[in-house]
Amino acid sequence: MQPSDGRVVSNFIVQALRGDPITIYGNGQQTRSFCYVDDLVDGFLRLMATGPNVTGPINIGNPVEFTILELVKKVLALTKSKSRLVFLPEPLDDPRQRKPDISLARSVLDWDAKIHLEQGLERTIDYFRKRIAC
Repeated sequence: MQPSDGRVVSNFIVQALRGDPITIYGNGQQTRSFCYVDDLVDGFLRLMATGPNVTGPINIGNPVEFTILELVKKVLALTKSKSRLVFLPEPLDDPRQRKPDISLARSVLDWDAKIHLEQGLERTIDYFRKRIAC
């Protein structure tokens, strides 16, 4: 994961670690669900281990939703950052909600996300602390 990859989690973490203003597009009430890479890889491996009778698509993700504001508050708390929030216009194509239906992954793959958001954020913050000069 690159510090400048443009994804919301990495953007917030890098901005917080550097003490930069944290950029939020829209009012922050849009929701997202976050799935840690270890859980995704486990889901992919389980899917690859199925027989030819299993066809997709099968959603693999975390169905627990958080608002963007909830995410930024968790990042600020975990990084102990004093970064201020800057609200910019929401892109026209930005979805209001993202929440995967993983019922098929649960029933066919016996899979569910296990790493909670805070645990994944802690690991990701540690990763970026080592990658960037703060």
